[in-house]
Amino acid sequence: MSKIKVIPCSGIGKVFGLLARESVLMVTEEKCPSDTETLCLAHVVTGDDEVVAKIKGETCITMDGCAKYCARKSVEETGGIVVKSHKVPDFMKAHRGEEHGTGTALTDDGWKYAEELAEILAEDVKEIKAGVN
Repeated sequence: MSKIKVIPCSGIGKVFGLLARESVLMVTEEKCPSDTETLCLAHVVTGDDEVVAKIKGETCITMDGCAKYCARKSVEETGGIVVKSHKVPDFMKAHRGEEHGTGTALTDDGWKYAEELAEILAEDVKEIKAGVN
């Protein structure tokens, strides 16, 4: 099995977008680097040949910052097989009242939340590798 593609939303200027990107980087660089890789959503959207070739027909996980699901939709339109799709606000219930930061910098609570999201993604990776979807 090739590396699982874990794609975050762009969400530039939005704290949920930053949380999505940071959680994906934690997974691809620290938690599951041998099993995952990430690709820039902008290259997916613009149809970059190299990125499209890496996604088409491949197992993907997306982490969106909002209900527009731009990452999931773009990966699916490019031919990626999205087996898990999340959005940052879905896990906010336990974090009500916390300040997570801005679109450019996370607070301590924001980093803790990003770590929690990364754990969810890492669990997805383990399930996919084990053949459990």
